[in-house]
Formats: sequence, C-alpha cells, structure tokens
Amino acid sequence: MSFLSIALGGGAIVVGHWYWRRSRNNRRNQFIDGYRFPERLRLKLAETYPQLAPQQQEQVLQGLRDYFHLCQMAGRRMVAMPSQAVDVAWHEFILYTRQYGEFCRKGLGRFLHHTPSDAMPNAEVASAGIRRAWRLACIREGIRPDQPTRLPLLFALDGELGIADGFHYRLDCGAHPGSYRQGDVYCASHVGCGSGCASGCGGDASSSDGGGCGGGGGD
Repeated sequence: MSFLSIALGGGAIVVGHWYWRRSRNNRRNQFIDGYRFPERLRLKLAETYPQLAPQQQEQVLQGLRDYFHLCQMAGRRMVAMPSQAVDVAWHEFILYTRQYGEFCRKGLGRFLHHTPSDAMPNAEVASAGIRRAWRLACIREGIRPDQPTRLPLLFALDGELGIADGFHYRLDCGAHPGSYRQGDVYCASHVGCGSGCASGCGGDASSSDGGGCGGGGGD
C-alpha cells in the first residue's frame, strides 16, 4: 500500500469522525432545545422568587437550557454557574433523578454532576470555571469575550430579574481594574480578560467560596 493511499485513508477517517461528531452534537443540541422540563421547576421558582412573572420564569428555564449547551460545548471540563436563579432550577431538576439522568444521557452523553462552589478543590478551579462559562456563553451568543457590548443571558439574568441573592454583573468596572467585584456587582470585563484577571470565581484573589458563581457542572 502506497503512502498516498494510507494518507488518503487516514484523511477519510478523520473527516468521517468529524462529521459523526458534528451530527451527534446537533442531535444533542436539538434534544436540549426541545426538552420539556418538569413543571415542578416552575413551581420551585415561584416559591423561591414569588416576584417573577410566568414569562420571567421561562427566561430562567431558557437560562438553564443555555447552561446545558455550555456544558455540551465544554465536553468534560467544569463550567461554573453564573446565575443563582438558574442554579435553583438546576437543583430542583436534579431531584427528579430518573428524568435528569435520561436528560443528561441524551443531551450531554454523560451524567452532569453538580459541584457546589464551597466544594471545589481551590479558587483556581472555580476561576477557570467562571472564565470558561463567560467565553462559551459569549461564543454561543456571538459576543467577543474580550470586548463585549452586552452580557450573555446567563450573566445578565439575575440583575435583570432583580434576584436579591443573585450574581449581578456589569460590563465594565474600569474604576477598579484590579478586582472582579464592586460591592455586590461582579465585573464581567474582568471575568473575560484571561490570565491577567484576579483569581477566584468572580471574587477576590484570596476567595475560595465561589464568589460570583453558583457552583458548576463537570466531571
């Protein structure tokens, strides 16, 4: 067998595998988009945040779909949760163990574990998780991660819905370039700036409590 034949055969295998993965990911994304969450998730949101109108509850559930899409994009790498309201819905979904397990199998190809922010190994893991969430959310919504003109849904939700215990982000906190945080507001521009940012998940460099994220999902 000639070198050319081997090269062509190897190339065909690579291309075939690429198409297979693309087709598989498309099927998973379609499943996530079309999945009907248990009604209990809406009831839990109504109990926890009674001020939310039904349309706003739907925004939170769309945020949950978006989060699962980010986890699908990230493979087995940890993705931090940027929204407290969406985290509440995710927690409730996990309680439906059979349905949640089936959803994970069909939508992600694996079981997505929830790791609370205070159970993460260290601040560096949490920091990497929130930066990954920012980058993937921006890519998914066509936003430049390093020069955003708006916040992706998952980073905007808590602020837009007035979630009192939520994670509130603003695009730029230029007055304090060395910190992620100004009071109760987290600086999205510093989350997305790469290795020059302070460590911690939306918090100060010394923080390991998860700061601006509600835990995360990954292996």
